[in-house]
Amino acid sequence: MSKTPKRKKNKVLKIVKKNHIWVTIALCLIIAIVSDTFIAIFSSTIGTFVFNSKIGDEYDAVSYMAQMYEFSSEDDDSIFDFLNKDGRSYFITDNHGKVIYQNGENTMGTTSGTFVLPITSEGEVKVKVYLDNITEGLFVPDEDGELVFSTGSIFTYAFRVWEQTNLQVGSKKTSVDLPLWIAIDVKDGRQTFYAKTGYRMSFSDVAFLLIFILLALLLVGCIIVLLLVNMFSTLIYQRNMSKVFFTDPITRGHNWMWFSVRGEQLLKKRRSAAVSYAVLDLVFVKYRNYCVCHSVVEGEEMLYKVDRILNESIGKKEMAAHYASANFALLLKFKDREELKARIQQIINKLETIGKDHKFTFHVGVYVVENIKDAKGRAVKRKDIDIEREYNNACTARSTLEDSDESAIAFFDENLLEEQKWIDIVMEHRRSAIENEEYLIYYQPKYDPKTNKLRGVEALIRWNSPELGFKSPGTFIPILEKNGFIQDIDHYMITHVARAQKAWLDAGYECVPASVNVSRAHFIEDDLAEQIRDAVDAEGCPRNLLEIELTESAFFDDKKALIDTILKLKEYGFMVSMDDFGSGYSSLNSLKDMPLDILKLDAEFFRGDINGGRGEIVISKAISLAKSLNMLTVAEGVEFKEQVDFLAEKGCDMIQGYFFAKPMLGEEYADKMNRKEGFEDSKEEKAKVEETEEEKPEEQAILTEN
Repeated sequence: MSKTPKRKKNKVLKIVKKNHIWVTIALCLIIAIVSDTFIAIFSSTIGTFVFNSKIGDEYDAVSYMAQMYEFSSEDDDSIFDFLNKDGRSYFITDNHGKVIYQNGENTMGTTSGTFVLPITSEGEVKVKVYLDNITEGLFVPDEDGELVFSTGSIFTYAFRVWEQTNLQVGSKKTSVDLPLWIAIDVKDGRQTFYAKTGYRMSFSDVAFLLIFILLALLLVGCIIVLLLVNMFSTLIYQRNMSKVFFTDPITRGHNWMWFSVRGEQLLKKRRSAAVSYAVLDLVFVKYRNYCVCHSVVEGEEMLYKVDRILNESIGKKEMAAHYASANFALLLKFKDREELKARIQQIINKLETIGKDHKFTFHVGVYVVENIKDAKGRAVKRKDIDIEREYNNACTARSTLEDSDESAIAFFDENLLEEQKWIDIVMEHRRSAIENEEYLIYYQPKYDPKTNKLRGVEALIRWNSPELGFKSPGTFIPILEKNGFIQDIDHYMITHVARAQKAWLDAGYECVPASVNVSRAHFIEDDLAEQIRDAVDAEGCPRNLLEIELTESAFFDDKKALIDTILKLKEYGFMVSMDDFGSGYSSLNSLKDMPLDILKLDAEFFRGDINGGRGEIVISKAISLAKSLNMLTVAEGVEFKEQVDFLAEKGCDMIQGYFFAKPMLGEEYADKMNRKEGFEDSKEEKAKVEETEEEKPEEQAILTEN
């Protein structure tokens, strides 16, 4: 398979397997992070604003007390009475730390730092602060000495508040205190005024903040829940889509896409490297005939049964799937080929009896996937795996069984691989061979057995490739027929033979009709007779110098179309002959309806001795029948004088074969016409014929037949 279809298949798989879940998960995370960050920043902003404003108010009060003390005289103790009226705990120390005066309980802790208060009566102020025993650890100084909130100690603080019962209970006064100590230098820095401050937050404030946070979290939670619901629904939808995509509509089992994807994955796994695998192509023989005789519905039911049996017959790490029509693909493990063959035969035995009143047959092609080993003999992971290529090789092996109606198994080997390579080479060179005129026309004369005079000639094709050498038609014509290029060969032959006949005629030679074989595939065209007529006329060749040969197999196709084409050809002045008469099963029936001019007896009639046997009777009657229908007869493949004498006695009109002449190039054939001589039955001429070993007789006799 080419890379383009494989890319297309992978593109389709990516669309089906495209996972939107990670997008949903990422979206959930982003929303959660953004929402939490927003809530945290918003809460922090509000909290900081409220905290700074209240601590700023407290600072203003403490600063006022410190100023009052600053401006009082040192001997005036009445200032303390005034300060004490505020009810605030405070104390004053000298520059040695000795307490000069104290009011209330000193609960100041050891941790100190600074707060930058943007909202005070003095504007932005940097204040030195000490933590209280309760708030010890709730704030920690950073690198610049500023106190920052420590989230890790909030639970310790809450427990400490609870322990010290620092709750004021009242209908409007229930609150939580956050005590701190503010230090202000006084008396020109000789003393320090310490006052206890409190950030008092009421439970209503706490409730408002908590409600806000809970509502925000609830909103975020709802969004995340909706996204999670979408995520799981996407998961379910994707699983259902994958199931539909990998399900065969006829067998209700796995289809080829599933097999190709999972098969490649399985073969490429490292743990599968040491396991021997075989890819199988199993075909239900005569499936279409069964559908015609019964119904398509019953046929599909049989395919369903085949699929069930195949899946029941495989084990773990093995696969079976419906490929198309009556083909099934399998991937089986095995130890050795004999064991694999026996197992396949067991599967075939089960399948042959799936119908009550029928014994079905199955063909199986097998391709063994090679195990790769390193220099030390250890199994290496398979990398170059293309399941479609391996399955195609199995199909190639199975195609060798097409002529058999019995169940059979065929393994792919190197010979088949070489055949496939040769097919690719032929198809690759097919156009250039025509453009460069690498196809050569050989001519094999037809002689009158009574007079030994030249009466006709058959044009045969050979391929002389500069790269590949000389090739007989049997090596490339069947390939071109199968791949739909044979029509171009037919046109090439008709054009070149007509051109040669015209050239020889102009040179004064006594030309005889040259027969050209036309493939059965060409007869699907309604205007075939017109194509031949126009091609011959374009070369200026008289139409009576060209004879159109049809192989007997062509008579199995559209009979009416064939008769119409023959009648047109005869109307245009061409002679029409049936080639290989006697090689098929409906020759007499064909003669009854076809208005032919010449009957060519198949070369198989003359393989071996015909004297006195059944072959002699058949040949005699065939010649007699042709004469009764006003048809000329030509015997192909004649190699012995006894055969010539017999045919002459029975009234055969022309003989073509090695006894008279081998196929030859146009120059040599023209020389025979130029000499105007009949066949010379001399030892010298006979020796020349017998010494010719350029090609095997059976190869040289191969025509451009269907």
